[in-house]
Amino acid sequence: MFMGEYQHSIDEKGRMIIPAKFREALGDQFVVTRGLDSCLFVYPKSEWAVLEQKLKALPLMKSDARAFTRFFFSGATECELDKQGRVNLPNNLIEHAKLDKDCVVIGVSNRVEIWSKSTWENYYNESEQSFNEIAEKLVDFDIDL
Repeated sequence: MFMGEYQHSIDEKGRMIIPAKFREALGDQFVVTRGLDSCLFVYPKSEWAVLEQKLKALPLMKSDARAFTRFFFSGATECELDKQGRVNLPNNLIEHAKLDKDCVVIGVSNRVEIWSKSTWENYYNESEQSFNEIAEKLVDFDIDL
């Protein structure tokens, strides 16, 4: 399970250190793809395989399913860490997440997310305002905090 929030930076070559606490669970190779809310999603290969099967099961005749699957898979790339624990992110993913020097890497249960620091701060501040309302809605999913 991935959890926590870490501040990191990305260099001019698109390399970023993955927090040490996440490296073992991600494994030698993992998948990075476009995420929702202008971030990147990072999955261990085992989680990616589960997600891939779920997306394959979506009905091909539904345009929303086709669009989402295209978006998700076309941005996906297999990555690996170098000896310093860095991942080299492709330009299309850097552009999608609007990554610049300062980044935030967060653990979200079965995946890691990579955010631009400014985008994360904006998202966090907006979401914090409605956190109680969101928590109340989760009761419908049998989640008791």
